[in-house]
Amino acid sequence: MNAGKTLFAQFMEFMPWTSFSRIVDRYGGDAGVRRMNCAEQFRIMAFAQLTTRESLRDIEVTLSANASKLYAMGLRHSVHRSTLAEANEARDWRMWSDVAAVLIRRARKLYRDDDLGLDLTNTVYALDATTIDLCLSLFEWAPFRSTKAAVKMHTLLDLRGAIPTFIHISDGKMHDVNVLDILLIEAGAFYVMDRGYLDFARLYQMHQAGAFFVTRAKRGMDARRVYSAATERSTGVICDQAIALNGFYSAQAYPEHLRRIRFQDPATGKQLIFLTNNTTLPPLTIAALYKSRWQVELFFKWIKQHLRIKKFLGTSENAVKTQIWCAVATYVLIAIVKKELQLEASLYTLLQILSVSVFEKNELASALQLSSALPETPLGANQLNLFSF
Repeated sequence: MNAGKTLFAQFMEFMPWTSFSRIVDRYGGDAGVRRMNCAEQFRIMAFAQLTTRESLRDIEVTLSANASKLYAMGLRHSVHRSTLAEANEARDWRMWSDVAAVLIRRARKLYRDDDLGLDLTNTVYALDATTIDLCLSLFEWAPFRSTKAAVKMHTLLDLRGAIPTFIHISDGKMHDVNVLDILLIEAGAFYVMDRGYLDFARLYQMHQAGAFFVTRAKRGMDARRVYSAATERSTGVICDQAIALNGFYSAQAYPEHLRRIRFQDPATGKQLIFLTNNTTLPPLTIAALYKSRWQVELFFKWIKQHLRIKKFLGTSENAVKTQIWCAVATYVLIAIVKKELQLEASLYTLLQILSVSVFEKNELASALQLSSALPETPLGANQLNLFSF
């Protein structure tokens, strides 16, 4: 990296611009465009994500205050909020979905050898959804309840690197379990889900596809014990059983045996009942797999708190999805930078550093190191020592 470039310019060099151009050409994104082509639009949206801009006016004012640095950012013209708003409204959001998909494939290759700490070579996914509340009067296309609108972000997270491999954005009324109908199942992979995804017909389809699932049983589930394996209760495993479903419809939906593990958390004393179709892994590994599901919760928390998806720059469906996919692409690009530069800092720390230093001209690798991000200021001759006696 050249130290003469701004951190933002160096960060943008990790974008696969050749693939980006092919995607733009596929959708005709730059057809008839005189100002703000798609590459510039993405740079502006990424800048807004990294620096936590809250509105179109906020973006316009911030960039206008740094007009002399726009060319170094890859922007040919000054940025007007009306131009950005029109671009977000008019350009197909699927273009940004495809851009994010290219970045996701690259990130997964970088993180595929990471150790999950579970002694597993299988890919492990966590599936969950989060609701983003909207104002019903402005977002009528996303009905949720009688008084408010919402969109749901259904996410499948690869736990190696916490990389989102599948995202489906729906209105708030779509039930979480319905996303299993459009999910492409990978044979041999583990899918970890909460009990909101407990649908025996869909789980059986996953089982027939050669994948494994780990979920929790609902209270009052009608099933009978077929076989019990020996357990060591001191580890927290109360029972490890093969079960058959008793209900007429549930037994038809899942005609084979399931594995039921009752586990008591030694720290909290809370009992959890896990269901899985995997019969070979130790019960403690199944419990650890379910515990790892919380990474998807942390992903939702991180992306809601630190990327701009709670305050949208437009009200149309296209503008909202454009902003969400640009946020996801920015998140994955940070993950790529972290791995490529072999940085120890967390994604949150990297974002915090970039948010206040995008126009600095240090070398990116050194600027994102914790030691250089938080320099120790020596006591000078004119500096008082607070603890001197």
